Amino acid sequence: MEALNQKSLERVVSQRALQMGSSFPCQICVVGLLCGVCLTSLFLAALTSFGSFEFAGISFSSTGFSPRNSTSQFLNDVTSTDCEFKPKETERRVDLNQSETKTDDEKTSLLYSVWDAILTGSVNGEREFLRRFGLNRSSVPNAPHLENCKLTARVNKRLDTRINNESFPPWTSWKGLLDTYPAAAANEQLRHFRHHTMSEGAYPPWITGSDEENYPLTRKVQRDIWIHQHPSNCRDPNVRFLVADWERLPGFGIGAQIAGMCGLLAIAIKEKRVLVTNYYNRADHDGCKGSSRASWSCYFFPETSQECRERAFELMGDKEAWKKGIVKGKDNYNSKEIWAGQTPRVWGDPWTYLQPTTEINGSLIAYHRKMDRRWWRAQAVRYLMRFRTEYMCGLLNDAHHAAFGKEAAKMVLTSLPKDWPKEATNNPKSDMEEFVWASHKPWIPRPLLSMHVRMGDKACEMKVVEFEGYMHLADRIRNHFPHLNSVWLSTEMQEVIDKSKLYSNWNLYYTNVKRQVGNMSMAIYEESLGRETSTNYPLVNFLMAAEADFFIGALGSTWCYLIDGMRNTGGKVMAGYLSVNKDRFW
Repeated sequence: MEALNQKSLERVVSQRALQMGSSFPCQICVVGLLCGVCLTSLFLAALTSFGSFEFAGISFSSTGFSPRNSTSQFLNDVTSTDCEFKPKETERRVDLNQSETKTDDEKTSLLYSVWDAILTGSVNGEREFLRRFGLNRSSVPNAPHLENCKLTARVNKRLDTRINNESFPPWTSWKGLLDTYPAAAANEQLRHFRHHTMSEGAYPPWITGSDEENYPLTRKVQRDIWIHQHPSNCRDPNVRFLVADWERLPGFGIGAQIAGMCGLLAIAIKEKRVLVTNYYNRADHDGCKGSSRASWSCYFFPETSQECRERAFELMGDKEAWKKGIVKGKDNYNSKEIWAGQTPRVWGDPWTYLQPTTEINGSLIAYHRKMDRRWWRAQAVRYLMRFRTEYMCGLLNDAHHAAFGKEAAKMVLTSLPKDWPKEATNNPKSDMEEFVWASHKPWIPRPLLSMHVRMGDKACEMKVVEFEGYMHLADRIRNHFPHLNSVWLSTEMQEVIDKSKLYSNWNLYYTNVKRQVGNMSMAIYEESLGRETSTNYPLVNFLMAAEADFFIGALGSTWCYLIDGMRNTGGKVMAGYLSVNKDRFW
């Protein structure tokens, strides 16, 4: 009887258990439990596949349920499909992502190397290009950070030369190659307007920005200097010349040489002479080829036409021309006239209403000492550097590629087919690309802050400030412009380069040259670099500073003084200039 009762009790309990197991709340609890186990195992598998963590001695197993109702079937599907195979899918996806990252890095390196080969001209011919890189040259995308130097030089040559009997070069109200567009050239109304514009004299194309963004009268002054330096007939008996070598006394830096030539240009304008520059010692190296060797024209367009240069050199051999004063040289003037002479008054005195945008010690200054000289040197430097030569353009391309090439490659790859270079498109250039976009400047990471840190032997001329002082000013700029992250650092001091590596919250770029250690004099340092390097890299830094969005320097440095002038005639007046010290002449 007891056995029968025991069996009845077991049967009742079993039935009750079965009913409970078949009830919906119980099934929900079981589903929750098994889902938790499944997700836990999935999480552990994912961590293990990343290799970040390792778990030992823990195993999970899935358990099937005999009841084949809908709920139990769902649980079985979850445990058998998701829990068993999901970790493998996760592992495959992680491996794929790692593979894609590696492939992207390889593509970046390949594209950078291809651009480098094109830039240096180290690959000749399509066959060698295919053998070395495994792709056709036509499938190589344009490098946005590099300039087409041959095209730019050709366009600038056209903009620096009169056409036929016109009074001016083809300066129009539009830029670049747009006026060479065939459809526009065939338009009679446009041709008439272009002729009228060239006859009246549009403003020169090397000036960027409006009048309000430059020193007063900049565009008019630049046009008038070009006219003065390019008489229509250089053999006219009324045309007189001032022929001058660049300063080459020991101890004269490149900034002092440029400042001296600015003074000679002022004398030439006051005496109605055409300035002709002669021997430039810093261009006397193997990088400057042919007639450009030992000439300013190695780096920038000559200050006057070739016809006037030839005529001036011809007159130098004529004693009568010297006697009559048709030609003069630098020796006809003393140092005071050259370095501290009167500023040309042809344009009145526009510096009297010039408002500086220079800050020193946290205060915006209202007036510079010798404002007339500051205004004039800015105009003279802008004119002398109005157009870069193909050689100078190439130096800038080298610097751009070394500093920004990898970033540019990553940026370009995002717009290419995923399977590049296997899948590549060779689209012909559109008219928009050829006639409009071609005039755009090369890409650089913007906004860009240029910083010229001058130390070393400069301590005998001005108050020297440590690198930390410059970076403090950089932080001040970024407080107002929080998207500023990039700095182009120009310095001769290795100490500054070493300290710059401590500022990981900035992207700092600089040229890769040997730098000064200790208080080595600038003359000895430049001699150690050699004439070519000691000239090329400062000019690259100078032009990078002129193009940057912001500038930090030292007013006590002539180099910074000239950079500020280039920026204030290049549309950068409202960017301001933060200085770590005062002008040493104050």
